[in-house]
Order: sequence, then structure tokens, then C-alpha cells
Amino acid sequence: MNLEKFKEFGLTSWSVNNKTAIYILTIFVTLFGISTYNSLPKEQFPDIVIPTIYISTIYPGTSPADMENLVTRKLEKQVKAISGVKKFTSNSVQDFSNIIVEFNPNINVEVAKQRVKDAVDKAKQDLPDDLPMDPSVIEINFNDFPVMYVNISGPYPDDKLKEFSTMAKEKIEGLKQVTRVDRVGDRDKELQVDVDMYKMQAATITFADIERAIAYENKTISAGSVRVDEMKRAVRISGEFTDLNKIATQVGNIIVKSAFGSPVYLKDIAKVNYTFTEQESYARMNHNPVISLNIVKRSGENLIETSDKVRAIMKELQATKFPRDLEIVITGDQSENTRTTLNDLINSIIIGFILVTIVLMFFMGVTNALFVGLSVPISMFIAFMIMPTIGFSLNMIVLFAFLFALGIVVDDAIVVIENTHRLFHQEHLPIEIAAKKAAGQVIAPVFSGTLTTVVPFLPLLFWKGAVGEFMGFLPVVMIITLMASIFV
Repeated sequence: MNLEKFKEFGLTSWSVNNKTAIYILTIFVTLFGISTYNSLPKEQFPDIVIPTIYISTIYPGTSPADMENLVTRKLEKQVKAISGVKKFTSNSVQDFSNIIVEFNPNINVEVAKQRVKDAVDKAKQDLPDDLPMDPSVIEINFNDFPVMYVNISGPYPDDKLKEFSTMAKEKIEGLKQVTRVDRVGDRDKELQVDVDMYKMQAATITFADIERAIAYENKTISAGSVRVDEMKRAVRISGEFTDLNKIATQVGNIIVKSAFGSPVYLKDIAKVNYTFTEQESYARMNHNPVISLNIVKRSGENLIETSDKVRAIMKELQATKFPRDLEIVITGDQSENTRTTLNDLINSIIIGFILVTIVLMFFMGVTNALFVGLSVPISMFIAFMIMPTIGFSLNMIVLFAFLFALGIVVDDAIVVIENTHRLFHQEHLPIEIAAKKAAGQVIAPVFSGTLTTVVPFLPLLFWKGAVGEFMGFLPVVMIITLMASIFV
């Protein structure tokens, strides 16, 4: 047996000499990798931001042609001069103009919005002087679109349905994964004063008198101070309406004017009702009135976890707070497609890993195949550990990258283990010495072979535009996983 000095690879030799540390490190990487995988935000597609700004202008009584000439073109002239604009589209209709400005993805959203505001300010001098309001500049955030809809319906009046929906809305908005909950189909209550014109004229009362009487009556004012013994106490006169059940009666009893020595009450010249506002948004389900809660997820949070927690809240409310005949239906849940897509890809990765291991068994034996196969999950666990530090979520593109890397990450392990067994059987070296010598002999070709696989993905990192932002996850994950395979 020839034990002369041979070339070693330091990391491998240290690993062979410290097997217990390697076992502990492997267990740590496995547990931490699984934990990180479970906590990663899961989405169907990458969460990319395309700075898009919306300019809207209202000009009542203006035809589409005049709207185009007087407003839209003046704004377009200034928008064209903004740097970083990828494209913009405009539309002019009766009384209204809108322009959608899309910037390159590398522009910060707040910077893009400020640039558009500056352009609109420059265009104001060319716009008509009688515009009712300045053009509105709004950021279009695709994260503000609802990820699911909770529909609450039942044989109940509007105020009761609103009470149930408010209970659910407050619970859901308490989740850290939810930005806000928009309610559709509900109506607020308002105080309506329907004045009889003939009675008002007969009492020589104007609308200003009515407005002033209601405003002055619904006030809490200070009445100065009063000396009590050795102290001064502030006097406060509370006149605000507090009882909503009696507010119509209270307002009706307001004295609007004293005519010829007798008071004129508001109820004498008007009908006062406390009722619902005019319907502005509508929601229907199975021909029944319904209030819909539109759930908007916070950017970067786990879509599947958000959906599960919202469903759990509604299930709890239905079991403990809501009546049995109140119907809760969840629609438009984006997590369903995401869950199906991710599960299909994960199943493909698992099946691919099993097939790779089976193929290795035919050529390397069961034991060697299992050791080589372990390089696949451990490399992926290392990638999972790195992903949160660079702001990556678990989405379709990331899983595709893992699927592509499945058969490549085992290459390094195959070369090292095969060379180890060649030296062990042919040169009859102790297995520890064979492992050290084998790694030292092949580390250069292993490293260069992995680099030749990694290098073709580097140009994809500089892919520009929205497509580059979308597909940029693939080369990054591939590079991390392949470099992790060298370490493994």
C-alpha cells in the first residue's frame, strides 16, 4: 500500500476527520431547510413590481374630441419628456380623460409617481382654466387586487347583514397577512331632511336657515367657568346628538325660526328620516342580498397561509357568532390555483429525485446511489436557507429551477464517490485515505464542470424589462443550487 504524500482538498479532508461535526451539520441544514421551506411565502407567480401611474382628468360638458385636444394631448406632451417611461396609453371619452404611464421595472415607484406629478404640474398652464379639479395622479399597484372574496348572505335586513360583515371584517383585518378588507354591497345610514317647498316658503324660511339651525344645534360648546368655593370649574354645554335611535325625532324638534312669536319646528316644514344611503355598489348571490368582503393581501406574505387563516376565521364565526341560516361563500380564491400548481411541481421534483436515485442504483449500487441522491435535497435545503435573505418567494419559476437542477446537482457527488471507490478497490487504500485522495484528484474538474454549467445562466441575470424581472428567479436559483452542490 502506497501512502506517499498526495494532493488533498482541505474541506473534504476536514470533513473526513470530523465526521460527527458533518453529521450534526447535515441534520442542522435539513431541519433548518425544511423550516425555511415551510415559512417561505408561496405564490403562483413571482411578485414583481411594474411602476404604473394613472392620470385622470374630469371636464364636465366636453366632447371626446375636445377632451383629446384640450386635455389629453397637453398632458401627453409633458409625459413624453419623462425619463424612464416604457410606454403610455391614453383614452378620451365624454367628460373624461385618462392616461396610463408604464415605467421600466428598474424605476422606483415613488420616483415614477413624483416624475408624473411634476409633468402634470408643467402641463397645468396649458390646460383649460375652468377645470373643476386638477388632474389626479394615482399609482396602480397590482398587489391591491383582491386575492379572495368572502360573501355573506341571508334573509336579514341590510343593517343586520352589515353588522355580521363588520364582525368578519375586523377579525380578518387583524391578520398580519392582510393589508385591508374592502366591503361591497353595504350601505351606510344617513339623516335625510325632505323639505316641503310650499311650507318653507309660507314660513319665510330658506335652506340656509335650515342648514344653520341643524349645524348650530348639533354642537358641544364651552360656557365659561363658575367659581365653586375656592376653585373654578369649566362649564360645558353638550348639544351633540348621541342616540341614533331617536335622532330623527331630535332633529325634527329643532326650532328653525320663530315667526310672529311662535316657534317653527323643522318637523313642521320637512320630513326627517334616519335611513340608508342611496345604493352605490351592488352584490348578489342566488338572488339574495349579499355583502362581499374583498381581501387584499399584504405584499410578500404567504398567499396560501392567508387563505387558510381567512377560512379558519369564517369557520369560527359561523360556528360561534353567526346564525345558522347565514350563508358564507368564498369565491375567487387565488390560492387554489397556486396550491395546485405548487403541489404538482413539488410532486414532479419528488418523483424526479426517486427516478434519479433508481437510475444511480443500476450503476453505483444501492448504498452509493443513496449517498449520491442525498446531495439533491441537501443542496435544495441550502438554497431554501438563502432565499429569504435575497427576498425570494416560493413560486412556479423557482420550482422550475429546482426541477431543471435535479439531474445536475448529483454530478459532483457521482464523480467524487466513483473515484473514491476506484482508489479503494484498485489501490487498496483505507477508505478515509481513498476519500481524501479522490477529492484532491477530481476537485479541479468537478469545480470547472460546475462552473461551465453555471456560466450560461449568468447572462440571464441581466435580462431587462418585465420579462427579465419575471424570469430572473430561474438563473439565481439555478446558480445557488449548483454552487451548493459543490459544497455538499
